[in-house]
Amino acid sequence: QVFPSQDPLDRADFNAVEYINTLFPTEQSLANIDEVVNKIRLKIRRLDDNIRTVVRGQTNVGQDGRQALEEAQKAIQQLFGKIKDIKDKAEKSEQMVKEITRDIKQLDHAKRHLTTSITTLNHLHMLAGGVDSLEAMTRRRQYGEVANLLQGVVNVLEHFNKYMGIPQIRQLSERVKAAQNELGQQILADFEEAFPSQGTKRPGGPSNVLRDACLVANVLDPRIKQEIIKKFIKQHLSEYLVLFQENQDVAWLDKIDRRYAWIKRQLVDYEEKYGRMFPPEWCMTERIAVEFCHVTRTELAKIMRTRAKEIEVKLLLFAIQRTTNFEGLLAKRFSGCTLADGTVKKPEVPAPSTNPFLEDETGTETDEIVIEKSDMDKPKKPKVPDNPFHGIVSKCFEPHLYVYIESQDKNLGELIDRFVADFKAQGPPKPNVDEGGAVLPSCADLFVYYKKCMVQCSQLSTGEPMIALTTIFQKYLREYAWKILSGNLPKTTSSSGGLTITSLLKEKEGSEVAKFTLEELCLICSILSTAEYCLATTQQLEEKLKEKVDASLVERINLTGEMDTFSIVISNSIQLLVQDLDAACDPALTAMSKMQWQNVEHVGDQSPYVTSVILHIKQNVPIIRDNLASTRKYFTQFCIKFANSFIPKFINHLFKCKPISMVGAEQLLLDTHSLKMVLLDLPSIGSQVVRKAPASYTKIVVKGMTRAEMILKVVMAPHEPPVVFVDNYIKLLADCSTDTFQKILDMKGLKRSEQSSMLDLFRQRLPAPPSGVESTGSLSLSAPTPEQESSRIRKLEKLIKKRL
Repeated sequence: QVFPSQDPLDRADFNAVEYINTLFPTEQSLANIDEVVNKIRLKIRRLDDNIRTVVRGQTNVGQDGRQALEEAQKAIQQLFGKIKDIKDKAEKSEQMVKEITRDIKQLDHAKRHLTTSITTLNHLHMLAGGVDSLEAMTRRRQYGEVANLLQGVVNVLEHFNKYMGIPQIRQLSERVKAAQNELGQQILADFEEAFPSQGTKRPGGPSNVLRDACLVANVLDPRIKQEIIKKFIKQHLSEYLVLFQENQDVAWLDKIDRRYAWIKRQLVDYEEKYGRMFPPEWCMTERIAVEFCHVTRTELAKIMRTRAKEIEVKLLLFAIQRTTNFEGLLAKRFSGCTLADGTVKKPEVPAPSTNPFLEDETGTETDEIVIEKSDMDKPKKPKVPDNPFHGIVSKCFEPHLYVYIESQDKNLGELIDRFVADFKAQGPPKPNVDEGGAVLPSCADLFVYYKKCMVQCSQLSTGEPMIALTTIFQKYLREYAWKILSGNLPKTTSSSGGLTITSLLKEKEGSEVAKFTLEELCLICSILSTAEYCLATTQQLEEKLKEKVDASLVERINLTGEMDTFSIVISNSIQLLVQDLDAACDPALTAMSKMQWQNVEHVGDQSPYVTSVILHIKQNVPIIRDNLASTRKYFTQFCIKFANSFIPKFINHLFKCKPISMVGAEQLLLDTHSLKMVLLDLPSIGSQVVRKAPASYTKIVVKGMTRAEMILKVVMAPHEPPVVFVDNYIKLLADCSTDTFQKILDMKGLKRSEQSSMLDLFRQRLPAPPSGVESTGSLSLSAPTPEQESSRIRKLEKLIKKRL
């Protein structure tokens, strides 16, 4: 259908018979058949005329198209002709311009060649004259004039590099090279004469000739300059090697100050006598100091290897302290620019430090803990520039830092033993003071000592000794966790030899377990807070160690195992608190399961066992909450673990209450609701400040206690007719376990014959579970919506009011 039309004749599913029946629906309508036929014929005639007109119109369009095409082709041919004419004229114009400018180009080339020739001849004249003057001045040792002239000759000679094929130019180049070699040998000989390797220096001191010779050496081959520097420094330090020989008394570490005092005097002497002889850019003072450092490092390493057994911690630290002070002095006096020269091996510089405690390392020591949380949030201070001389001498002490590490190992061992002894002497923290549940002071002392060790060791070395120190830190973090924290947790039973996971998780239903005293509860909370503090601080200690150590060793620092140890202590402490409260509630739950619920005649106030459970909760929870005020998340964990432990145990004891009468079930429902309200209020029970319980905890309580309420509602429902009872059970509990259904039937007190038919019916009415869900059917209870929960509570309140 090309155009929309309402005419039935244009429809795709046109049916002639139906159309005729439409025109003549009855026999009477056949009377005007002639009129209809005439209308159709007229319509046919009109259609024929329209078709004829369209066909003729299309014939004329084809002719017009051909005519337009021919006209377009003619226009293109005319355009092509005009373009060709323009191209021909352009070529003629270009040829004409070339003829006009041919003579001008020749003159331009001649001018350029003439200018180049004049410039080259001038350079050649300068070069020839310069070489002659250079040879003459060299013989007369006129180094002042030679320095300027030689640089000019070398620069001019560079212009003749492409003309070296010409014999005269090559000859001049060879004369320049010969003059340079002669100058080099002559200057070296002059310096050897002025500063002989053997014997004493000439008393006359430096001369102007040597000063000018140094300027010439700047232009000559760099090896000449290096040779002059090397010989001068070697001669300048020859006295040092004699004075501080290995067999001399002053060579040992206890007199290391004398070495640095000697070089200070020598540098002052050099500045006075020779400061103006060498160009400032040679940095001779710094070069002498750097070479002194390398010699000292080698000599100290040699003597320490020989007398390794005589090295003590105090002596080693004294020598390192004096050496690092000297390196700091060098950094203030010199820029370190000569350390990058090929003649001097650059010492290893430690990785950049981003430690925000830089001011603590040089300032007064405080009793603060190593890393405070607030410091991690502050923007880091601008980085202090690194000391380029760090380690240039003190590297030699690294192989002997094991003495320092062993000393710290011994000191930390004594510190842990002192902590243990102090704890035994002072006893657990007193519950009546504000300090109850606070972090143990020994923890802060340990990390303060760790800070001092870390800062001190990073000043000594940032290499392997830092890794060794980290291993010591790990060892004593574990010892602190087990000896001070886990070792002082109260034991669950008097016969228990120690705290183990098995003893923590062991359930002793029905047995009397002695409750922890107030002091013991405070101690557990204090140990938990300390472990939490240690966990956070250990994590930040690891970050700081990684900042201090060399970048290549960062991967070897890992305190995850120690953090896991503190996490275990926290988990054990929470489990102890849960187990204590759980065990205190056991007798009440046992009493509930032993009551004769079929004999209850009326619903009263909450039962005595509920009052007992609430009493224990009100005794323990406020103490735990107050003592864990600084670690709120672990108090929440305690509440969640208690709910996860208590609610399933309550439901198990609920199943033991059999048989139950209707009134007994109503009383149990009232008790369950009371317990539910207390559990929902557990985090803020007995507190003046009422806080909303965490959503994660509320969800667990609502889910678990609603299941208990649903069990009792199913028990209260009549078991006749059975189909309604079974459907009601499936709807309320959504539990596909036959064991649970069997327990419900036992609670109702049904006979075995009735139970058997009920179980068969239950199996038939069960909805087909999806694959893989059968084993977890009993756990598939979803949390009710808030609307369902509120409606159930309203019904329960009506029931309670009715009974009361």
